[in-house]
Amino acid sequence: MEKLRVGIIGCGGIANGKHMPSLAKIKEVEMVAFCDIIVSKAEAAKAKFGTPDAAVYEDYKELLKDETIDVVHVCTPNRAHSFITVDALEAGKHVMCEKPMAINSAEAKKMLDAAKRTGKKLTIGYQNRQTNEALYLKQEAMDGTFGDIYYAKATAIRRRAVPTWGVFLNEQEQGGGPLIDIGTHALDLTLWILNNYKPKYCVGTSYHALNNQTDTGNAWGNWDPEKFTVEDCAFGFVVMENGATIYLESSWALNTLEVREATTSFCGTLAGGDMWDGVRINGVRNGRQYVMKPSMSAGGVAFYDGDSSGDPSTREARQWINAILKDKDPCVLPEQAYCITQILEGIYESAKTGEIYRFDK
Repeated sequence: MEKLRVGIIGCGGIANGKHMPSLAKIKEVEMVAFCDIIVSKAEAAKAKFGTPDAAVYEDYKELLKDETIDVVHVCTPNRAHSFITVDALEAGKHVMCEKPMAINSAEAKKMLDAAKRTGKKLTIGYQNRQTNEALYLKQEAMDGTFGDIYYAKATAIRRRAVPTWGVFLNEQEQGGGPLIDIGTHALDLTLWILNNYKPKYCVGTSYHALNNQTDTGNAWGNWDPEKFTVEDCAFGFVVMENGATIYLESSWALNTLEVREATTSFCGTLAGGDMWDGVRINGVRNGRQYVMKPSMSAGGVAFYDGDSSGDPSTREARQWINAILKDKDPCVLPEQAYCITQILEGIYESAKTGEIYRFDK
């Protein structure tokens, strides 16, 4: 049986919570190298997930010198995504990079160009595509159930759930706050289901309205106002080239009871769909309005070479590894992730300038 040799660059929370446990479930994978600037984290990852002879590195460039490594997973803070991914592709590795693709579109374009130049596969970690709800709605959209979708709402709203660990609050390292962290998932789901990756212009707003509070009621304890340098919420109004409208809302801290994360809702000429209570599809049939709610508790069909059951992170890893072994496109194409980065950048820029951001400039 062919085994893919995988190296992990960045052995922090997302690697331990998602990437390494998911890869460990795939028999065609062996994790043979671990890198982190805090070497003890790489050593701990090796002990838990690595082969007996797995290597540990402090410098990712040393890991990339190992010509036997087939695949690299980049699980670092956002600022490092681009240059590590480009170096890994140039070193002949296929790359799974955790979301977002990069902190801006220029850096994302470097990744996209490197993938095209080297012929190696590149994908970005948008595992929410692999939920039962997302897969069902995607299939319905492909079947033409909704007709032409012309309005959608991408939602990633937390009431008081600001991540207080790592570098999440550091704009230099992350490139932004909830918009680039969780808003990116909601936007990805929306664009994917709509199959629409051609933005025309956008207007954005962002707020530092709650950053300075100290008695916060936060899910993970009070944040440090001095370290909270990113926005606490951001919103975008995006118009696509075909006239479709997308409203994107994101927050880590917002005084609201309408809390939903990584969800989408949309309206088409034949029907509408949402993820607000499992899956709901609404329309008119035989002169009567209807709401259809399929059961999401049973197993579904395999999709994009993923598993028909299991958690989204495992499905994501499964389809990614299958894409390499079978020389097929991964579910998340780098061109799609590049478009997401462009839109996020446009919203941030519009919020900063107070002007419309046009993507054809």
